[in-house]
Amino acid sequence: MSILDLISKCYTSVMKTIIRFTIQKGKKCYTAYGLELPVVTQAKTLDELTSNIKRAVDLHLEGEDLAELGLVKKPTVLVDYEIPQVSYA
Repeated sequence: MSILDLISKCYTSVMKTIIRFTIQKGKKCYTAYGLELPVVTQAKTLDELTSNIKRAVDLHLEGEDLAELGLVKKPTVLVDYEIPQVSYA
């Protein structure tokens, strides 16, 4: 096995520990978009959105082999919140 094969094997066998989401605030609600998973959810408050994200991830991964998806058994969720551009006076 060449060094490139070994590096490739190590790189592709690394399991993800984090599932990332980005949050945007709309006029009436917050929307969370999964970056690695095709999951989208929304809510009126950030607390409600946090619960919705957890529930949506649980439902999406239910019955799935996490290893096949490249995920560890108990991945965490990392959320990025996009702050709207501020107007300066």
